[in-house]
Amino acid sequence: MRKPVAPRIVAVAIASLVVASSLVDASRAQTNKVGTSLDPQNFGQIERGRYLAIAGDCASCHTVPESNQPFAGGRPIETPFGVVVGANITPDPETGIGAWSDEAFVRALREGKGHNGQLLYPAMPYPYYTKLTESDALAIRAYLNTVKPVRNAVVSNKLPFPFDVREGMTAWNAIYFRNGEFKPDPTKSAEWNRGAYLVEGLGHCGACHTPKTTLGGDEGERAFQGYALQGWFAPNITNDSERGLGGWSVADIAAYLKNGHNPTTASTGIMGEEITLSSSHMTDADLTAIATYLKDLPGQTPSPSAAVSASDPKMVAGGAIYADECSACHGMDGKGVPYLFPSLAGSPNVRSADPTSLIRVLIEGARSVATGGEPTGPGMPSFAWKLTDDQAAAVLTYIRDSWGASALAVDPRQVEQVRARAAMASTGR
Repeated sequence: MRKPVAPRIVAVAIASLVVASSLVDASRAQTNKVGTSLDPQNFGQIERGRYLAIAGDCASCHTVPESNQPFAGGRPIETPFGVVVGANITPDPETGIGAWSDEAFVRALREGKGHNGQLLYPAMPYPYYTKLTESDALAIRAYLNTVKPVRNAVVSNKLPFPFDVREGMTAWNAIYFRNGEFKPDPTKSAEWNRGAYLVEGLGHCGACHTPKTTLGGDEGERAFQGYALQGWFAPNITNDSERGLGGWSVADIAAYLKNGHNPTTASTGIMGEEITLSSSHMTDADLTAIATYLKDLPGQTPSPSAAVSASDPKMVAGGAIYADECSACHGMDGKGVPYLFPSLAGSPNVRSADPTSLIRVLIEGARSVATGGEPTGPGMPSFAWKLTDDQAAAVLTYIRDSWGASALAVDPRQVEQVRARAAMASTGR
């Protein structure tokens, strides 16, 4: 992390923003009253809230895997600035949200303010949840009121100084946060608008797929064009033909979100978890709406990279390694086996601007997600023990620049970095 410059000036600026924010908060307190009392017998609202909590992937941050304590918090969330820990959002009155008013819950969800006025960090994706309707926010609250209360005191702020000073979020919000519900586009279909609401709001897809500034805010002009986080690269999900979803149909996207697989691709890593916990449980109508919206996002990929020459020594070496180690599953033509071994030929993920995910799968191995629709979950073995950094870079460069595709060559130093991260993770560091 860069050392803050001119701390006295920054402190004065933050103090000024805190005062201004307090005045705005006082105004909002008069105008943003929710004032809706939730009926514990309104089972339709509770069920809708359950579905919305799934679509919003709340469990991913607020449930420790295999803990059998849904929404009790305690899961560390890695950010570029350090670690924050998912809060307890069960109805426990002392350590959860049981004592919060409905108004406080909605304000936290849509404005990033805790029940005591404490500013939340955008690891809780309120910059996206702000687009939720009030009725959807209250439905989520109604559902959370029904889950088992768990007494689990969580200290969410594990960030190092100066990022642990929450007042700094006042300045961040002034730059990056735009409060307000989703406004449907009257020129678009109801399906498109539903997809936009889910992608831009409840599903908070931009939290992973939109590049970030050095301060962690979205680069709006590059929305959904891919971003590296937690040791993976969340790929471009615009309709870009080279790096994004241009080669996928609406049905391909919906099938991927539902099953974790489509004829050419299988999901793993962070997206595999999202599919397991969230999109595989969503309705076909909502998944089709998401796909419809994504297919309408224009790609803005720069001119394709010049392909590495087939006579380049790295390509020659990579081709030999591919024939020996990879072709049995993925085929010499790179097309793989539908729904079993992913296609590498023409895969937008393979040609991503950042090859981190590709390197990680080769070095660490991976198992694709298993769902009700595709229960097999084929795996990829680790080649860390067999390939040097130079050899891994060579075979990955060959894969990225064969079968008519072109992408930047993989540098052995990139492989070294992924390998080092994997070694640290294995030791719990």
